[in-house]
Amino acid sequence: MNSLIKTPNEIALMRESGRLLASVFGELDDYIEAGVTTLEINDFVEGYIVDVLNARPASKGQYGYQFVLNSSINEVVCHGVPNSAKRLKNGDIINIDITLEKNGYIADSSKMYGIGTVPPLAKKLVDVTYEAMWKGINSVKHGSTLGDIGFAIEQHAKKHGYSVVREYCGHGIGQEMHEDPQILHFGNAGSGLVLQEGMTFTIEPMINQGTYKTKLKKDGWTVVTRDKKLSAQWEHTVLVTASGVDVLTLRPEETR
Repeated sequence: MNSLIKTPNEIALMRESGRLLASVFGELDDYIEAGVTTLEINDFVEGYIVDVLNARPASKGQYGYQFVLNSSINEVVCHGVPNSAKRLKNGDIINIDITLEKNGYIADSSKMYGIGTVPPLAKKLVDVTYEAMWKGINSVKHGSTLGDIGFAIEQHAKKHGYSVVREYCGHGIGQEMHEDPQILHFGNAGSGLVLQEGMTFTIEPMINQGTYKTKLKKDGWTVVTRDKKLSAQWEHTVLVTASGVDVLTLRPEETR
């Protein structure tokens, strides 16, 4: 159990990684638009992380992955691979998922972007998914359980007629991108591991318009909805505190 708990020094380093990662999304806000390719987004982010922040894009080289981010558009649930042929177009929704390592500690976050005029049903999915993530985050406190997180997220998604992806989940994070525990985005309140002050992990629900079932494409990375309906995802790295939760990757435009 103690290996899950970060020391004050480790927490300080993770705060810095989280702060830097939040700044990456601030730069992206003015860059992502119709006509840009997902590979151009990837290269822009890599340049900013390496050259401006003097940090390391932690996803590059992890598990043999050759890019610094995942770019998941419309029916892509997660792990969309950047490429030079995929240009964003009006009405698309896209999740950009980025990891950043500074001084040996990693932060992980993702954000949805709407391109141009987004159809109302797509915008609703994006908004409800964001709300669901925060329902999960706000359930976190010393003494609560992992099941409380999943329950809060799933109930909010189901209330709006959506389903929660089950094959992919959040995770502990620190010196490694993926540490214990696994953070499911569905479940029963009061079940699972009891949270303790000093734990750090991601909350990153993937919410689908239709069925929660997914399919892995032939590239071995890209995960899509089985029914080809839309999917959305948001993600933050969080810290369990004595009084509740701190969001280490909180962006300036966000309020609790």
